[in-house]
Amino acid sequence: MTDVTAGQGIGGLSMPRLSALGVLLKRGDIGLAVGVMTILVVLILPLPPLLLDVFLAISIIFSVLILMTALFIQAPLEFSAFPTVLLIATMLRLALNLASTRLILAHGHEGTAAAGHVIQAFGNFVMGGNFVIGVIVFTILVIVNFVVITKGSGRIAEVAARFNLDAMPGKQMAIDADLSAGLVDEAEARRRRKQLEDESAFYGAMDGASKFVRGDAIAGLLVVFINVIGGMIIGIAQQGMAFSEAAHTYTVLTIGDGLVTQVPALIVSTAAGLLVSKAGVSGAADQALLKQLSGYPKALGMSAIVMGILALLPGIPMLPFVALGGGAGALAYVIHRRNKQAAAAAVSKPEADAQAAPAEEPVSAALKMDDLKIELGYALLPLVNAADGSDRVTEQIKALRRSLAAELGFVMPPVRILDNVALEPNTYVIKVKEVDAGSGRVWPGQYMVMDPNGGQVDLPGLHTTEPTFGLPATWIDAALKEEAAIKGYTVVDASTVLATHLTEVIKSNVAELLSYAEVQKLLKELPKEQAELLKDIVPSQITTSGIQRVLQLLLAERVSIRDLGTILEGIADGLAFTRNPGMLVEHVRVRIARQICAQHMSPGGYLPIIALSAAWEHAFAEAIVGQGEERSLAMQPSKLTEFVTLVRQRFEEAAREGEAPVLVTSPGIRPFVRDIVERFRAQTAVLSQAEIHPRVRLKTVGTI
Repeated sequence: MTDVTAGQGIGGLSMPRLSALGVLLKRGDIGLAVGVMTILVVLILPLPPLLLDVFLAISIIFSVLILMTALFIQAPLEFSAFPTVLLIATMLRLALNLASTRLILAHGHEGTAAAGHVIQAFGNFVMGGNFVIGVIVFTILVIVNFVVITKGSGRIAEVAARFNLDAMPGKQMAIDADLSAGLVDEAEARRRRKQLEDESAFYGAMDGASKFVRGDAIAGLLVVFINVIGGMIIGIAQQGMAFSEAAHTYTVLTIGDGLVTQVPALIVSTAAGLLVSKAGVSGAADQALLKQLSGYPKALGMSAIVMGILALLPGIPMLPFVALGGGAGALAYVIHRRNKQAAAAAVSKPEADAQAAPAEEPVSAALKMDDLKIELGYALLPLVNAADGSDRVTEQIKALRRSLAAELGFVMPPVRILDNVALEPNTYVIKVKEVDAGSGRVWPGQYMVMDPNGGQVDLPGLHTTEPTFGLPATWIDAALKEEAAIKGYTVVDASTVLATHLTEVIKSNVAELLSYAEVQKLLKELPKEQAELLKDIVPSQITTSGIQRVLQLLLAERVSIRDLGTILEGIADGLAFTRNPGMLVEHVRVRIARQICAQHMSPGGYLPIIALSAAWEHAFAEAIVGQGEERSLAMQPSKLTEFVTLVRQRFEEAAREGEAPVLVTSPGIRPFVRDIVERFRAQTAVLSQAEIHPRVRLKTVGTI
């Protein structure tokens, strides 16, 4: 006996080296690399017969594993590595072919065991002592593999790849439309896009991988021909063998070698055919086949009748045909009875549902409203489903929902897009809660051009008015786009015009779009610390609908509610003095003064303001009548007209100077000034002096 000491392993390898080798073999990537390199080594170095037997066994079990995996998977994409596996299996068989050819030609004169016992067993078992039978069987196997299975699988893979690539744009548009309509979320849309990309890559790879199988069959046929001719030449000319002995020995070896490689090739070809023909069928192969073949009992019944007629023909053995016909007839009866029971249950269920359902359900379904809807004339349908996806409005709506969520603090409702044949071809209508909120006309394929100075565009085209802001605009052909850009005009496409109009409509009506359910969702998603504050004030001091009203008033002035925690703190402070939503908003605005000022900062880092003079401050203060929550403004109409005129003049002057100022008033009169300004300049912000953050730099650009 030989002792192995603690620091030494078997065969002279130390224990650390063995452990390091074990770690390397556990690495899947290194294991695959070693396997591929082994195949390449077999192509170059000779193999002893014993080692060749081992590799041939590995090739057979590897092929069977591939076939079983193709049978049991639920969908083709579950075996997306099949093209890579197919390449490795093909390379393994070709390497073993070369290794066996080297042994057959070098040692074939020694007997039929020269290339290992696996090849010898396959040759003797199939041939039965007659090499002509072996040649015929091998030829049939090659024809079945090459002409039938390989050719059919390759054609299916080619057509599947072509159709999948052709259908890809339509499938992507369907995913984008579902996302824009709110039917799926962003995560589901990403999953569907990833699946679509994987399908296209898989079928494209399968189209190319089918050529491996075809080339493998051709190579096997050529190798057999070369081995037989070359072996007989070597045996007769060099080894002095008789013709009959050389023909028998080298034919047994060559046919055995061909069968050992063609059987795994046939198995892998069958797996490839099953995989590519499984497109559109879900479930394992046995489930899909049994479900579809047994789904029509009439077909089984007709098959049973045909089998019975064949059993009565003279000379036909009756027992197998009668047994099979009886089995098919019994199965047809059982399936027919089961389908009849299922149909009766399906009929009775809708009747029960109809009796249980209230009579007014169809009316309630008809009363459902869409919060946001865009109706398009038939000429605008390319904006939604353009083949190249270059100017689809759905992409811009997705980006709009994301940007408005960050800007306003809540996710706007999904936008439903549909065509309306009653509209003019190039007309669209934007509706908020089924009420028209804006409309316009756009021309797909053309561009809207506007002069930044507000003048008329000096280019040939259709002169019109920009639908969002009412500015002069012109629709020009695509050929004039570069010329318009050189002249300094603003150039936008049709989908951008529609998306801009939709953005302004949403911002103008954002308060109406903040529903009670959305507020509940925002409150439920609060962090734990802020949720404690919510418990203190709801419902003891204010209801959820009261918070909703405060948030709606903030959104009506385009103030973001994203900082919901600070807003709730402002509401909690204001509840000590009032429960009026309008007055609570004033408390909240003071709390979020930094945010409001940052929203209106100019690019120069300062806040441009137009201040209300002391005279107008006094005039508004004297015009307020009532006490507490009953206060209202009672100013003379002529005075209001004068104020409106002055506001317009000052803000237009500031705009000509490139400024976008805010109107600053005292806290007591801010709500009343805002109510007046909103009627003719809704986009103008009105801030109180208490809302000006102490660290904000101010620039007075005018006084009223």
